[in-house]
Amino acid sequence: MSTRNSSLPPRRSNVQQSKQQPTKSIPKKSKGKKKRGFFAKLGRAVLFLFIIAVLVVVGYLTYLYLKLDQGVLDTGVDKPVAPEQSAKVKPLTMLLLGTDNRPKHPSSLTDVIMVVSLNPLTQSATIVSLPRDTYVELDGYKKDKINAYYSRFKKREKTSGILAEDEMKMMMGKYLDVNVDYVTILDFQAFRDVVDALKGVNVNISDNMCYTDSVDGTDINLKKGPAKLNGDKALDYVRYRKSNCDPKTKGSDDFERNKRQSEVLHSMIDRMKSLGGVTKIGGIFDALDNNMKTDIERDQLKNMILTYREISKDDVEFKPVTGTWRSPYVYINETELDAAKESLQDRLAETSPASSDSP
Repeated sequence: MSTRNSSLPPRRSNVQQSKQQPTKSIPKKSKGKKKRGFFAKLGRAVLFLFIIAVLVVVGYLTYLYLKLDQGVLDTGVDKPVAPEQSAKVKPLTMLLLGTDNRPKHPSSLTDVIMVVSLNPLTQSATIVSLPRDTYVELDGYKKDKINAYYSRFKKREKTSGILAEDEMKMMMGKYLDVNVDYVTILDFQAFRDVVDALKGVNVNISDNMCYTDSVDGTDINLKKGPAKLNGDKALDYVRYRKSNCDPKTKGSDDFERNKRQSEVLHSMIDRMKSLGGVTKIGGIFDALDNNMKTDIERDQLKNMILTYREISKDDVEFKPVTGTWRSPYVYINETELDAAKESLQDRLAETSPASSDSP
């Protein structure tokens, strides 16, 4: 079964010029590079688990970190981190992107867009998520859906001399009025492969979901009720948008998709925390090996894990921004967007420990 999904809105590939200057470059993988060893894979897997742990507020990284020897974490960025820039003492903001990229369906469209602000003094975080179809009107950028910019920046890297990841950090920083320190990009192929490595995820499907396309082989057919999904089905579940079956099943908007993504991530963490999940770590390494990139320094990753490994649910504020769907865009609720910006800025500015009754 193919996982291509023609129910997504039509893709666009307009290219525009930018006067932005480069900030930090993400090292590109060189061809012919020797296959990374066990500990290099371990470092990449730890980074992936850290991202998920923050998103779903689970401290699973504590277990993994205690299993590591000093210095084996590896994100591919081996640069020193100045003491004053350490995540142990400095509030940081990270952009998280999930790209719609699969072997039979190459793409740089970002179906998941999240910005996370972390404060080490208060041991707290704010997570802002934006719908993939968000209409963006921003000075210096062509008007478009928010999920199209990374793809556009990728196409003009050679002529602009600026990495797409750097442009995304600058654009999202301007859009949300914060400085974005780091960016991590995860392919959806990794999501599917990790689910398979965990032997599936358990969910509760709220409604029947059906969509078929004989051209690309898409065949979404999910039934209402509790279910255990493999990687293909889990990807169908989180990305389902509309039905063309007879009878038609209930459609789904970006906000409902975000809820299903969270449900699946919770299930993934539950399985990784179990004894069965721990024994499947090797398969998870392989699934992540070539499907993730980041500009986080190796030592900074260690700082993040040590600082936030025990972050609790009460100290994480989720700020999903919603809006109104008028095809082909989601027009963001400006009040919610302003509140999200303020939450990110307030998190970075905190100077006293977060109280138990904080939002």
